[in-house]
Amino acid sequence: RAVAAAQTPITPMQMLQMAVEQDADLDKLTKLMDLQERWEANEARKAFVAARAAFKAEAPTIAKNKNVHFTSQKGTTNYDHATLDNVAETLSPVLARHDLSFSWQTEQLDGGMIRVTCVLTHVLGHSEKVALQAGADQSGNKNNIQAVGSTVTYLQRYTLLAVTGTATGDQDDDGAQSGAGALITDDQKNQIIDLIKETGADTAAFLKYLGYVSVDAIPASMFDRAVKALNKKRESQNG
Repeated sequence: RAVAAAQTPITPMQMLQMAVEQDADLDKLTKLMDLQERWEANEARKAFVAARAAFKAEAPTIAKNKNVHFTSQKGTTNYDHATLDNVAETLSPVLARHDLSFSWQTEQLDGGMIRVTCVLTHVLGHSEKVALQAGADQSGNKNNIQAVGSTVTYLQRYTLLAVTGTATGDQDDDGAQSGAGALITDDQKNQIIDLIKETGADTAAFLKYLGYVSVDAIPASMFDRAVKALNKKRESQNG
């Protein structure tokens, strides 16, 4: 006995073509076009998820290829890190094999803050992004342009690593030592969160006051200011 072949589901595009052939009215055609757009967006999202999972299964190890050593008023700084070009050149061919690519968006915010967003995009159009922001890196006797460039490069590197879910050999410690756009530690983050809860501060309003989108995005250089502001609020509450 012949086995019945599995029927292939009709796609919204096929439904739209059938409706056009049947001289369907404009309202029905519009609804079918909207349905097609939603279907394509969902298919693109599923393809993105599958591609990123496949990428992670063979994500390359990124070697630290540069040593930085300098002496300042704060003492001697020495660390190894993976440069942005090394990170990008290592990840790009593997991402491309899975129809993924990346790009950056850079913004100059009020108060001199710099926000960098890395966008990871699948060839079908779905994308996801990670954003980080920090002040200009004034370490190492940089001029203003160099300070901005240093922070942009730093944030590009870390947003790319974050959006792809990869890390360098032993995740870079350069930010922690040099202060170049370094983010607060987990202990500092917990301290800020505890103070927010203790004072009853509105988290969104507090972050807007600091100029950040999340507690995780607060740089180490802003930690003292954040704690000072919350302590001042607590003191005012205690009279």
